[in-house]
Amino acid sequence: MLFWKIVFWISCFIVFYNYAGYAIIIFIWNKVRNRKHLVVPDSYYPSVSFIVAAYNEEDCIEKKLINSLQQAYPADKIEFIFITDGSTDSTPNIIQKYSSVTLLHSPARAGKTAALNRAVENAHNEILIFSDANTILNPEASLHIAKHYFDESVGGVAGEKKVLSTNNLQDATNTEGFYWKYESFLKRLDSEFQTVVGAAGELFSVRKRLYQDVPSKVILDDFIISMRIAQQGFRIVYEPRSFAMELPSFSMGDEKKRKVRIAAGGFQSITMLPDAFSFWKHPKLSFLYVSHRVLRWTLSPICLVLALLSSLILSLSAVNTFYQICFAVQILFYGSALFYQLFPAISKKVSLIKLCYYFTFMNLSVFEGFSKFIQNKQSAAWDKAKRGTNYTLPEVDKPKVS
Repeated sequence: MLFWKIVFWISCFIVFYNYAGYAIIIFIWNKVRNRKHLVVPDSYYPSVSFIVAAYNEEDCIEKKLINSLQQAYPADKIEFIFITDGSTDSTPNIIQKYSSVTLLHSPARAGKTAALNRAVENAHNEILIFSDANTILNPEASLHIAKHYFDESVGGVAGEKKVLSTNNLQDATNTEGFYWKYESFLKRLDSEFQTVVGAAGELFSVRKRLYQDVPSKVILDDFIISMRIAQQGFRIVYEPRSFAMELPSFSMGDEKKRKVRIAAGGFQSITMLPDAFSFWKHPKLSFLYVSHRVLRWTLSPICLVLALLSSLILSLSAVNTFYQICFAVQILFYGSALFYQLFPAISKKVSLIKLCYYFTFMNLSVFEGFSKFIQNKQSAAWDKAKRGTNYTLPEVDKPKVS
């Protein structure tokens, strides 16, 4: 039974370390070190190119345009570029109504990465800010992002993603908001320790001179772009005062499609970023990359299965109350997830049950994502998951800036 005891404890350690242990380590490190921050002059406004890639977004593009133009940034220091390659609806026509926005459009659909590469090529300014078409930003988002570039060690800035709660969508999808609060907490720690390992495409920024064209086959373009900059020795800092708001996925089916794609893209990223494992080159980046990302996509889901299997074997092989309790707790956890799957109307008001379901669902999606990756069945072209669009854009007067 020694073998199964080793399997159980190693599995539990890896899962705990991945989701909480490494965060405890860098939290303590951050408190001890207390990183000094540069004082940014009030007059510092680097030139910014604000880029939005939109594919058939006629249902939300006008709200995005209005919200973008409300950014609290000097008008002579920011340009707006919307690229709509391949769109077959009225998205390009809507954008054309706004003379202060540069529209790039080609009838051919080459994918988001090709669109981003073309938009960057046409950008005139030193700082690039990317945002998704279905997200709404706070007015000061660009301002807070740009200030970080006063520090020459900063190569990129990751904004915060906020998933709005709504009673109109399948209830478990609202748990996505809790997950992103947890992710935001980890990004804050990562950034203070050294760098964010992968920015979210809803809102992120990079220095144009550090941007490297993304191959068309890439699934997670935002992750690859930001990690390549981090590998050049620059920091990707986290800025929670710049945030992108969006509704959760319309249904768990749409959320599953998104999670499977992210998992497949995660495995692809591992193969495309071998240098990120070079601890001797950039030890802090490699430590964060493995602890936060690689384990989440690889060993943690497997260890969840091994922990359940080993605790079952140990609880049956001998009268050992500890392992019996461990097995019972896991059965209760996964049983709660199954209960939600079978009886969502009854269990939706119990937050703990929803968390059990979302955590289980998230890890099962990793297995499906891996299957799609090894079979090369996950397309880089993203057929977007349906999200709610019935939100009201807040009326915000554009703040005056000098």
